[in-house]
Amino acid sequence: MAVRSGVLKAVVGAMALCLAAYIVGPPLYWHLVEGLAAFSRSSSSSCPSCDCDCVDSMQLLSVPEDCSKHDPEVSKDTQKNFVELLSEELKLREAETLRKHQHADMALLEAKKMTSQYQKEADKCNSGMETCEEAREKAEAALLAQKQLTAKWVLRASQRGWKEGITNHQS
Repeated sequence: MAVRSGVLKAVVGAMALCLAAYIVGPPLYWHLVEGLAAFSRSSSSSCPSCDCDCVDSMQLLSVPEDCSKHDPEVSKDTQKNFVELLSEELKLREAETLRKHQHADMALLEAKKMTSQYQKEADKCNSGMETCEEAREKAEAALLAQKQLTAKWVLRASQRGWKEGITNHQS
């Protein structure tokens, strides 16, 4: 039992070390790589000479990009181009926003027209319902009056000897 316990502890400890290496390893590796890259850049802090013999077009493409960062004239041109690109991007976005705003305004206007049309239809419907309701009430009142009149005639007829279901035919 003691041997199994020791083996179990060793296996769990090995698994813990592997798990820790798995979690901590990649960030530590990238941190070290970045540190070494920064160290190698700082040791060669100045840009290599930019004397280009532009006989071959491939040489032009192989000029280090860091050289242009230190040239104030190139930096100004790059900055101007960047500002122009940003201005153009802003104009494009403004035009797109204006187009979307106009589209939304047109959709809102169309919705208002439809709402107005539906409201008119609803008003017509309500007016028709009111007219029908008034006619129903008048018909109900007329029916009630007719029933009262009929009841009065039935009462008079029964007072004079008329019995329901018996009809006198005199010729």
